[in-house]
Amino acid sequence: MPVAEPVDPQWWVLLGDPLLTRLETQLVAANLDIRIAELHLAEARAQLGITSAAQFPVVNGNASATRIQQSREGALSLASTNPAANSNGLGGRTATPNSTIFQPYGLYQYGFDAAWEIDLWGRVRRSVESANAQVEASEEALHDALITATAELARDYVALRGVQAKLDITRRNRDIARRVVQLTQDRAAGGVTTELDVANARAQLATTEAQLPGLETQEANLINAIARLLGQPPGAMRAELGAIKPIPAVPARVPVGVPSELARRRPDIRQAEAKLHAATADIGVATADFFPRFLLSGSGAIQAVQFGNLADWAAHTYSFGPSVTLPIFEGGRLRATLELRNAQQQDAAIVYQRTLLVALHETDDALTAYAAEQRRRVQLEQAVADNRRALLLASQRYEQGVADFLQVLNAQRGLLGAEQDLADSIALVSTDLVLLYKSLGGGWEQARD
Repeated sequence: MPVAEPVDPQWWVLLGDPLLTRLETQLVAANLDIRIAELHLAEARAQLGITSAAQFPVVNGNASATRIQQSREGALSLASTNPAANSNGLGGRTATPNSTIFQPYGLYQYGFDAAWEIDLWGRVRRSVESANAQVEASEEALHDALITATAELARDYVALRGVQAKLDITRRNRDIARRVVQLTQDRAAGGVTTELDVANARAQLATTEAQLPGLETQEANLINAIARLLGQPPGAMRAELGAIKPIPAVPARVPVGVPSELARRRPDIRQAEAKLHAATADIGVATADFFPRFLLSGSGAIQAVQFGNLADWAAHTYSFGPSVTLPIFEGGRLRATLELRNAQQQDAAIVYQRTLLVALHETDDALTAYAAEQRRRVQLEQAVADNRRALLLASQRYEQGVADFLQVLNAQRGLLGAEQDLADSIALVSTDLVLLYKSLGGGWEQARD
């Protein structure tokens, strides 16, 4: 019965299956989807570090030792000529180049430069805000991956136990069908019955045996599905999961929390909210790009053509001062970017509304399905009990010769179908509980936080 109590993050413990609990514990470290989500979170955090660095000055150190040879035919030669004392034949004066400045020389320098943007319009702050929101979205994506993986593992495990229960039922009914075939053969040999009863008994045996290959295939597929979730190759978990065990039973009391907590507990809702926050911050960044950008910059250095002169005060050089950049013509890029960010923000808002609505519907549907399947299971339990009694009475009457074999055959078919339906229902009740806890957003708080 669902009760308004806090949801246990490790809800699978309520199913009372130690093997399932151990597999869920292994899942956190072994599942590849979870590991991918962890790497995406690490990427988002690194991107936040890159974006946050814009809040601080950028300081670079530099040092160089350069050997320089100026071109004698370059522009520098025009400014490096001296008047000649001799005159040419036209009464003019010629110029002879000053060869001193064309001699190779060394230039030694070390120093630093720094720059810092004054964030008057909040462009950098909103960029950091957006990056923070993206980190939150990645964290919630990791939580969602945890919920999805834990629920999928529990669902596959319950389905496996359900298929194994049907396999056990089918094999037991096959054994009963074999005994019925032997009984009818003996009775036919004694002239008590006809070959028609023998043929019907053999047909029922073949029909029962024909169900086994499909169930065995389902069993193998579910074992491999669990192995995939745990990062194992096909067939690796056959020895561990191949033994038939009971279907995990649901507890009498199922804590489901209160509806008002759903939005804070489901990671997909929180992820959509974080993405909406990031989209809103991106609008602030696009708006700030319309305004001037102010930059403080400066540099200082020690420069000399002789290495030994680097210690002289005269070798010092520096520059500093503010600068401003104002967008004048961008071809409509800034306005289009702002329109894009506004559209993305509206998109994120609708996605958030849709995610919240889907979560509410999923939770309500899961609660309804869980309650309805429990009622169905009760009726199927009664049907199995009645079919067992019907088969017992029909068999006794047939052995006593007061009933035909058709009654036995019908009772046998009815029992097999009822037992299989009951096994399906028991597994479905547990599966509905898994889906209920998935819709409630349980399964990540203690696993990671």
